[in-house]
Amino acid sequence: MTRRDHSRKDSGESAPQPAGEFPRAVIYLRVSTKEQAEMGGEVEGFSIPAQRAACLRKAQSLGAVVDEEFVDRGESAKTANRPELMKMLRFLHENSVQYVIVHKVDRLARNRADDVAITVDIKKSGATLVSCSENIDETPSGLLLHGIMSSIAEFYSQNLANEVIKGLEQKVKTGGTVHRAPAGYRHVRRIDGGYEVRTVELDPERAPLVKWAFEAYATGDWTLHRLHEELTVRGLTIRPGPHTPPRPLSRSGLHNLLTNPYYVGLVVYRGVYYPGTHEPLVSHQLFERVRMVLDGHNHAGERQFVHNHYLKGSVYCGICKSRLAVEHSRSRNGVIYDYFYCLGRQYDPKSCDFVASRVHLVEQRVVDHYREIQLPPERVVEVRTVLTEALSTQRNEAEAVEHLQNLRIRRLSDEREKLLRLHYAEAIPIDLFKQDQARIMRELGDARGQLASVSASFDVIERNLNQALDLAKDCHAAYEGTSSEIRRQFNQAFFEKLYVHQDGEVTHELAEPFKILLDPRLPSRLGFQGVNAEAPGACGNELLGEEDNGGLTICDAAGSNFEVMVGNVGFEPTTSCV
Repeated sequence: MTRRDHSRKDSGESAPQPAGEFPRAVIYLRVSTKEQAEMGGEVEGFSIPAQRAACLRKAQSLGAVVDEEFVDRGESAKTANRPELMKMLRFLHENSVQYVIVHKVDRLARNRADDVAITVDIKKSGATLVSCSENIDETPSGLLLHGIMSSIAEFYSQNLANEVIKGLEQKVKTGGTVHRAPAGYRHVRRIDGGYEVRTVELDPERAPLVKWAFEAYATGDWTLHRLHEELTVRGLTIRPGPHTPPRPLSRSGLHNLLTNPYYVGLVVYRGVYYPGTHEPLVSHQLFERVRMVLDGHNHAGERQFVHNHYLKGSVYCGICKSRLAVEHSRSRNGVIYDYFYCLGRQYDPKSCDFVASRVHLVEQRVVDHYREIQLPPERVVEVRTVLTEALSTQRNEAEAVEHLQNLRIRRLSDEREKLLRLHYAEAIPIDLFKQDQARIMRELGDARGQLASVSASFDVIERNLNQALDLAKDCHAAYEGTSSEIRRQFNQAFFEKLYVHQDGEVTHELAEPFKILLDPRLPSRLGFQGVNAEAPGACGNELLGEEDNGGLTICDAAGSNFEVMVGNVGFEPTTSCV
């Protein structure tokens, strides 16, 4: 029995006569959403069987045999690019069919242009379009009715879209979520006063992992790759759908997660930011710290793939300044030798004459180089004294800066609220509203970033400062006696770059904070005249970063005429691990 025989049997109709004695027909069925297609828990919902029954009755009244059935489940009629519709049009041109039967004209198209194109294509195949609900024959009145019904379908679609947009705008204005909530949240339904209320609440399973991801990345001690691997191990997954199982978050998904303002209580709709009623998962300060780490965090640009080594990303060619990479070569007798070679010479042999160096030799040269940078005990005492005095002075100054930024944040928040009220009252053009809101968001981000910089625990800073000095006092022994992974962190903490020269010499560019700690001019720079930055207004000379706001930076305070020594993040390793 063929599929059309099953259709006849299911509809209670008798089997057709041989096809050669009757006109041939196809039927086209469509519902707009997956929910309609699965309504009531049925395989085809309720709408598709109803459309099928009506089309089969129409075919019977025409004395036609239904050869094929084409069903688009959950496909919008705003576009003609629907798989079953395209399949039907190809079938019409490849077979002799007299009728194309639809339940209503709007099942075929919901805009006039597509309706004309589809109808012309059907006519070119030699078939006639038939509607179960409208009399759209080839007579002038039938053609007029077809055009009217097509225009009505287009009007209905566009009007419905406008009403949906108005409804969504009203929902976000009251703080509602108009999209699928991100990881860490879940949609819930509850009955309140006899009415169904749909809202968003924290997901007890995923919210702690998402919050930890923000807190961990804000320290600067994690790359996206490592954080993604750790979250996968800890079990962070995307919530399952009706037909999809939970799956791990992708790396690009993790980046989107860390930049999603929904986690600080904002809902973004059509480029506009609205305060949401859902519970924020992270503070604005933490979100801003993560943004700053994302913008400037590179960890020596390392990419550990096939040949992993703790010096990759830290060592550079002393001749052409290109990065050194690891190569494993096998001799004729099967012995494997590993080398550091210059990537610049690989790309352009004429640009550099660096000869590949055995890995163990470069390792030992770096170990020996740590003797040259460590501080003598008397120097440690001198630096500790002047930095402790500077910290004492900066405590009061940082409080003043913090007060200034809090005032700025309150002013900008009030300005944002006024702008939103104008938007709700439709008293400001949408393009101007978006422009002003973007400006306010930028200024708020800047203010919160500066607040996060100065809102440091000076006790933590002083403790970290002492740990950094202790590390610099005996860094050679600490580096020589630790593991490869901790050595990697040492190199990234102490140096921007280590240059390996052909004669065996190793030179360096120091990284913050040790660029400051090892600077012979530090005592004079931190004298009683105040703290002077190398570049006025340029924050970023970190002294250490551990725990919350545990770093130390010498920088000009925005909006102030004095400089402050404040907390920051981005140091690897944390001193507790070394």
